[in-house]
Amino acid sequence: MFIDEVESKLTKQFSNIDNVCYFNSKKVLDAFRKNRVSDVHFNSTTGYGYNDLGREVIESVYADIFKAEDALVRNQFISGSHALTVCLFALLRPNDTLLSITGKPYDTLDEVIGIVDNDSSLKSFGVKYMQVDLVDNDFDYDKIKEVLTNNKIKVIEIQRSKGYSTRKSITIDKVEKVIKFIKKIDSKVIIMIDNCYCEFVTTKEPIEVGADIAVGSLIKNLGGGIAPNGAYIVGRKDLIKLCGERLTLPGEGKEVGPSLGINKSLLQGLYFAPSVVASSLKTAVLASCALEEKGYLVEPKYDEERADIVQNIIFNDENKLIKFCQSIQGSSPIDSHVVPVPWEMPGYQDKVIMAAGAFTQGSSIELSCDGPIRSPYIAYLQGTLMYPYGKIAIAEAIENIEK
Repeated sequence: MFIDEVESKLTKQFSNIDNVCYFNSKKVLDAFRKNRVSDVHFNSTTGYGYNDLGREVIESVYADIFKAEDALVRNQFISGSHALTVCLFALLRPNDTLLSITGKPYDTLDEVIGIVDNDSSLKSFGVKYMQVDLVDNDFDYDKIKEVLTNNKIKVIEIQRSKGYSTRKSITIDKVEKVIKFIKKIDSKVIIMIDNCYCEFVTTKEPIEVGADIAVGSLIKNLGGGIAPNGAYIVGRKDLIKLCGERLTLPGEGKEVGPSLGINKSLLQGLYFAPSVVASSLKTAVLASCALEEKGYLVEPKYDEERADIVQNIIFNDENKLIKFCQSIQGSSPIDSHVVPVPWEMPGYQDKVIMAAGAFTQGSSIELSCDGPIRSPYIAYLQGTLMYPYGKIAIAEAIENIEK
């Protein structure tokens, strides 16, 4: 069987993934033990959510895992994009400047920043925006230095995952190098990392390499397929305080926010997360190798260093992109009978096709595949809770697009 032949070539890659999984599993377990996580922390609060012991221990566990001063982990966050928005509005004031050094951020932030006009955008509040594009999939150090030398920048945003672009995702080593470079020029600038899709892919996280604050979604890597919603922000204590007061209200900040019975799911999802991320990475590596052997362009290659769980398959063909996504939907546990079609999804400028037969709506850590209907017609594959299901889906998808 073709897929078994491909899998047999991936022993080295799978072994490396297992080693990272072990390291991160130990990190999670140590944080649980240090914070004495107990079944009392599963208790629910309602209303204002004062003195929610479970919520507080979750945020302490996250801070330890990320080696951060503090954390904000809440089910009140609707998505990773919502958490990014809260963070940006918390840190920026009228006449401040936001600088992205990884090109244009993900499509859902266009109206947040004001790249696309919106009366609720940062731009409408007088926040200015600048960007520096990547050069050959790396930071443009000369341009960054020029911008920082000639402008007062308040926040620098680095989006590690590629989003709906054709660039490579940003490895943690590249993040560390550029942070050191930036801090030598301006030690006070706030460096904010969009860490979505990247958690537990390697053994280091952004705060460990000098970032001031990092943001991610719980229906991606760290939710382990169990968290039903939510997101996190980790980093410096003073910055987390601002984010807490932006999410709730000044003067109350992190002290309020009912858990509504979600604490057990967040803790259990985090506990499973290293293994789930490993399964997602194995599926991505398998897909990369198998589809490249079938003659399709892929990024990253199966043997390249990975920064996130996302696998690009470049079809250069609208129909094949649609057919591939439809096949992934057909291999899903939920709504396998449903046929996805391109549609005008809120927050996106192009029609998007999205396959996500998931237990949690929009969960990218569960097997999913999506892509904008624009050239070069790239499928963005990510997730799977368990590797065998990912293997089945890739085998069936290849069979279907080859018909």
